[in-house]
Amino acid sequence: MANDEEILKRVQAALETEPRINLHQFPIHLEVEAGALTLEGEVESIAARRLALRRASEAAGVEQVVDRLRLAASEPRGDGEILDALEQSLLRECDLKNCTLRRGEKGKVEILHEAMGDDSSGNILFAVEDGTIYLEGHVISLSHRRVTEVLAWWVPGCRQVVNRLQVLPAEDDHDHEVNDAVRLVLELDPLVHADQIGVVTNLGVVTLEGVVSRRDERERAERDVWCVPGVNEVFNHLEVRP
Repeated sequence: MANDEEILKRVQAALETEPRINLHQFPIHLEVEAGALTLEGEVESIAARRLALRRASEAAGVEQVVDRLRLAASEPRGDGEILDALEQSLLRECDLKNCTLRRGEKGKVEILHEAMGDDSSGNILFAVEDGTIYLEGHVISLSHRRVTEVLAWWVPGCRQVVNRLQVLPAEDDHDHEVNDAVRLVLELDPLVHADQIGVVTNLGVVTLEGVVSRRDERERAERDVWCVPGVNEVFNHLEVRP
């Protein structure tokens, strides 16, 4: 069995060899105890965050990964501003129109929208603390759960998302569920032409194919995909043709 020092060396090497993780500018502190590995620090992107957690979990000897990674604040905002922006985003989203939406702030809960009767598709409580968005409650599908988390990641100033939403009744997760969520997320982004993008998902690995007119759209589409829970890797084969 690997000792703690060996585990740390393996994880450090795995992070250093991943080109999308910038340890020079955004160092990650590693700590291991009895096979439980904690990653703490700031990362420059959601892709770097997910890759760091994945590379760490793949290292021999790691039995559990504790996630304390946060996004570096590109647009610093207070918790109230983040709450306001998330509130507007959730209220605008058509897929959540039949969800009860509750806003938590300073120990109080405000009902923003209440879904009544058999058409209810969930009950979502959201709150923010020190830039971290917390999602609690339940929704009726994995797609609802994923879209809610993506909308949270999209809020300027968000440093981390803790998604505790349950899916009731429970659903089995498969590649087609991830693929459907990726397609929906791309369609939600007004700066991405989703109809020009093909999406293929295999074992959580998403491949994007097609043609876009701008390099920033190509990069934005990839960032959107990384926001989707269940995505393990993204291969961006989009061509740019002005």
